[in-house]
Amino acid sequence: DITALKTMGWRWPVLTVSCAVFIYYYIYSRSDPRVSGHVSANSSYDYIIVGAGTAGCVLATRLSEYPDISVLLLEAGGSEEDNPVIRVPFAALELQNSEVDWAYRTEPQQKACLGMDKQRCAWPRGKVLGGSGSINNLIYVRGNRHDYDGWAREGCEGWSYKEVLPYFIKSEDIQIPEFRNSAYRGKGGPLPVKDGTVTPLADIYRQAMEELGYTVTDCNGRTQTGYCPTQENVMGGERWSTARAFLRPAMNRPNLHVIMNAHVTKILTDEKTVTGVSFIKDNIKHTVRATKEVVLTAGAINNPQLLMLSGIGPKKHLQQMNIPVVADLPVGDNLQDHILMGVTFNDRTNSAGAALPSLATMLQYLIFRSGTLSEPHLEASVFIKDDDSQFPSTQFTFYSIQNHPELIDKFIKLTNLDPKIRDGMRERFQKSINTDIGTFFIENILLHPKSRGTIRLQSADPFDPPLIDPNYLDHPDDAKVLLKGIDTMMKIANTTAFRSIGASPNDPSDEYLPPCNELPFPSKEYWVCRMAHYAYTVYHPTSTCKMGAANDVTAVVDPQLRVIGIKNLRVADASVMRNIPSGNTNAPTIMIAEKAADLILGVDSVKHIRKVTENL
Repeated sequence: DITALKTMGWRWPVLTVSCAVFIYYYIYSRSDPRVSGHVSANSSYDYIIVGAGTAGCVLATRLSEYPDISVLLLEAGGSEEDNPVIRVPFAALELQNSEVDWAYRTEPQQKACLGMDKQRCAWPRGKVLGGSGSINNLIYVRGNRHDYDGWAREGCEGWSYKEVLPYFIKSEDIQIPEFRNSAYRGKGGPLPVKDGTVTPLADIYRQAMEELGYTVTDCNGRTQTGYCPTQENVMGGERWSTARAFLRPAMNRPNLHVIMNAHVTKILTDEKTVTGVSFIKDNIKHTVRATKEVVLTAGAINNPQLLMLSGIGPKKHLQQMNIPVVADLPVGDNLQDHILMGVTFNDRTNSAGAALPSLATMLQYLIFRSGTLSEPHLEASVFIKDDDSQFPSTQFTFYSIQNHPELIDKFIKLTNLDPKIRDGMRERFQKSINTDIGTFFIENILLHPKSRGTIRLQSADPFDPPLIDPNYLDHPDDAKVLLKGIDTMMKIANTTAFRSIGASPNDPSDEYLPPCNELPFPSKEYWVCRMAHYAYTVYHPTSTCKMGAANDVTAVVDPQLRVIGIKNLRVADASVMRNIPSGNTNAPTIMIAEKAADLILGVDSVKHIRKVTENL
């Protein structure tokens, strides 16, 4: 297939897009209600939800289940149906830097991102119905029970693992046969969760981890620590975001209106009571009133931006921006994100699982919805716990792919590399590429960073992107944990399973990673350099509207998700997480939205589930 691709001059992204276009026009083409109802200047709704991302789609669906409640859902992006690539699980990376991506960049970092253009890491976020759940890698991980027990201990009453587990279960429809009877898993919910295809290399990886004492586990069940084959939100070979699983079936409800391409510019307040929002659509300003509440579900970047634009945030910063202060709260503080350092391994048997998309795989997907394009990139995770820790400190993700020059372009697109490094890396890779050798990647992910960053306004203009400073690796313990993860990787390389296929870390001389190439490999100095220059985001920003007790001076929302000191305003997505959970954040965000619906409505929709889970 690779030879044919070279001869034809095709590139895998083009093939992926072509495949999706075929599917769209011949199978899925249909009308899409972009505006479910007209918004006039004096319109009002019971609830206005800002942001139709992972949480917003869930919350709008749950609130509108009650016919006497009117709901308006506002989304800055367009319809996910307008971009057929979104449906293709393998094509997630093709969506970055596209029209469905906010395409943010961090502020220049001092201790990380040093190999990136202007020392700024790329931060893709979904700007489309479904939000980042429409452009992510579809991995379903709930986190660790001690994550949520920690929230509860620190003042988030009602958010212990025992109390949130029923909300995970409520949304889920587990498709994995061996888990169907588990009390930890849900059946019949809107969100499908299936297992990924086990490739030969993934099985070798499993054997290697078992040699090191990590047994196979359901990381969303009783025990998270161990080897966890990928669980993904895919059904029928297609992406199932919350836009598709929750919102689409509800779009025709008369009490639910969804307005896309609507950029919310301000939360309207009367003294300290929220009355509605203003938004721009088609260059026209609209004002809409909320008779009950406004709920923010625009994510960990856009929520704090909108709050600060509306006068809710750090007093000193708002005064610098000449924005009248409505409430002095630590909005935009406590920014957390998972950061990773990936290591490339060579496989002498060339048994990589995922072939680069070709005409054959395109047709396979088009006809059968199977093959390479029907799966996300990641094949397995291993959650590794230190002896003295309650929860995992590190997550290793694994994926394999055939060796090919296109890989370097994928990496460049992912990371916003410095142009000189980018060009040198591409040239070195082209010279050293050996298509007779397979490639696989192990990503070493820091699960519980101690570094804290901020979101701040660049200006009072709502169309200016905010200033994003994750402050990566500022706390010295973060680097120590990542280095410990590298030590474990080297142990993996020495297992019998890895030696059986001649697997070894890629020789740095085959890569262009200045200035780290000048350091001895695999010394500590080499890895410290590589970490500072080439570690990058796992796309999990959280915690910028931190939850806590009403008297917690570091909190923005209380355990009912109400913005402290402000009436009729809540936040209900990953930005309220007190601390980032152990793993991918999409599933916990869905849980938060499910629980938020009950808090808002004053109901207990999971009472029947709690009877089953109370002793787990």
